Amino acid sequence: MRILLVEDEHDMASWLSRALKQSGFVPDHAADARTAGAFLASGTEYDAVVLDLGLPDRHGMSVLTAMRDGGDRTPVLVLTAQGALPERVRALNLGADDFLAKPFAIEELEARLAALVRRSHGRQHPRLQCASLAYDGDSRAFTLAGALLQLTPREHAALTALLMRAGTPVGKSQLYGKVFPHDSNAGPDAIEQVLHRLRRKLAGSDVHIVTVRGLGYLLESTAHADAAGT
Repeated sequence: MRILLVEDEHDMASWLSRALKQSGFVPDHAADARTAGAFLASGTEYDAVVLDLGLPDRHGMSVLTAMRDGGDRTPVLVLTAQGALPERVRALNLGADDFLAKPFAIEELEARLAALVRRSHGRQHPRLQCASLAYDGDSRAFTLAGALLQLTPREHAALTALLMRAGTPVGKSQLYGKVFPHDSNAGPDAIEQVLHRLRRKLAGSDVHIVTVRGLGYLLESTAHADAAGT
């Protein structure tokens, strides 16, 4: 899942970015409201925004207001000070989807983000499946034929994007955007390396990744592929 992290405290932002990456999220970091606005206007498709309110150039509420006034319905989780009830109420009234008081545990932040994304996609039961490949949204774990699938954060992000649209091609640039943050030095073909590793881990199973010329990449069951070829 691609996340926009809007946080001006350097140490906090570094800690959150590292923790989110280790859990398979792809975070882009904005240290102020201006940078956050530029990210949001770039056309990047974010699954959620984590928004701190105490930004150096403008209050975080202005970022939230601009998003909602512009028709951007991306789920927003607001970080607030402990006990700041009026601030939380105002954020919810302006269109925030959830809030989390500082200090907080990273596990709770990740669980709340996953819940926000599930709700935004209309899924009450956070489980995705293609043949014997399954993803549990609560544990954020993949299993293949019932066995835990060991994945790197980039592989996890790529497979999540493909599984969410199983049977439908995902464009190369769109998949790249789900896997690599804006400040990544990886070239546009780096996604091929991630997919190569995924294909090796899926080899011999009943699901595979297909390259669809001109359209991107598609995750499908081998049974479906065999039926389509007959």
